Amino acid sequence: MNIHEYQGKEILKSFGVAVQEGIVADTVDQAVEAAKKMKTDYNSDWVVIKAQIHAGGRGKGGGVKLAKNLDEVKEKASAILGMQLVTPQTGPEGKKVNKVLVAQDVYYPGASETKEFYMSVLLNRTNGTNIIMYSTEGGMDIEEVADKTPHLIFKEEIDPKVGLQGFQARKIAFNLGLTGAAHKEMVKFVSALYKAYDATDSAMFEINPVLKTSDDKIIAVDAKVNLDENALFRHKDYAAMRDTAEEDPTEVEASASNLNYVKLDGNVGCMVNGAGLAMATMDIIKIAGGEPANFLDVGGTANAETVKAGFNIILKDPNVKAILINIFGGIVRCDRVAQGVIDAYQEIGDVPVPIICRLQGTNAEEAKKLIDESGLQVYSAIALQDAANLVTKVLA
Repeated sequence: MNIHEYQGKEILKSFGVAVQEGIVADTVDQAVEAAKKMKTDYNSDWVVIKAQIHAGGRGKGGGVKLAKNLDEVKEKASAILGMQLVTPQTGPEGKKVNKVLVAQDVYYPGASETKEFYMSVLLNRTNGTNIIMYSTEGGMDIEEVADKTPHLIFKEEIDPKVGLQGFQARKIAFNLGLTGAAHKEMVKFVSALYKAYDATDSAMFEINPVLKTSDDKIIAVDAKVNLDENALFRHKDYAAMRDTAEEDPTEVEASASNLNYVKLDGNVGCMVNGAGLAMATMDIIKIAGGEPANFLDVGGTANAETVKAGFNIILKDPNVKAILINIFGGIVRCDRVAQGVIDAYQEIGDVPVPIICRLQGTNAEEAKKLIDESGLQVYSAIALQDAANLVTKVLA
């Protein structure tokens, strides 16, 4: 589950990570008041207006602006709030900005130059360790740095059973070229950041940039956080941070029906029980000459209600020209699923696209008979190849 920058910073602060302070605002007037509070609380004459969407590259799309006075705060907040922000991570349709973060200016002059770093904490799935990835080239596209100057990307692997060791935090600070007070501050920063990642059951913490200020403080200027949804039952307060306005409406609806759904760009909708079978079904659709329009896993106990919900969600995609239902009857009997398909079809009414229903497992023959005798526009199959042939036929 992705969360906003301001929410990620709240989590970081709770674990002792120093962050760029800010106040979230939904309106221009709130942004102006937030800027006044930044001046009162942090003596920040300038503020940064930052669009809050679930995507990176906001600055390149015009979603991050510096405001030097209250008139500019009003002007920049007016321009950003409500805009359709397009970044390399949003796609051409962009995302509407509903909130901005009014953040303090941390690039103030001082005894030394400011310096930006990149740092992230994530799981190395190859060997099951956590990994801190960091670079001296912060504030840039890390993919570009990795491609053109890979020697500037450092990695520190951490055994999750042991945790981050002191020498590893010091090594990171040393590799970033820090000395004196800045070195000590970075050691504290890295230790607190890893603690936050580990304790929150996160999938990723990415801070770009991590800033060394002109007075040698180390702070998180940005925060991109992805929480592991499988662990949210342990973190009810973090689960409440979910912003459904940032998610695909169809995926939100599917989640409410306990369906695992991801929209794709193809023409064949698929409804399957089990993630592995769903992946195989998507492959067979491509082999048959189609393109999967979605990933939809209805779970191991598919019934009339889940089938109906799946139908409704798939049919909202105007690109769908056919639906392939592929159910393995292990936990659930195939004839019950078949009856669920028939009941859902009749309740929905006119289904404008052909349906291929492949049921295999317990009572598969009985299920095929039910569908064949239903009188509905449903093609039944038992073998996966038969289902693929039917997909080819209906798309011809």
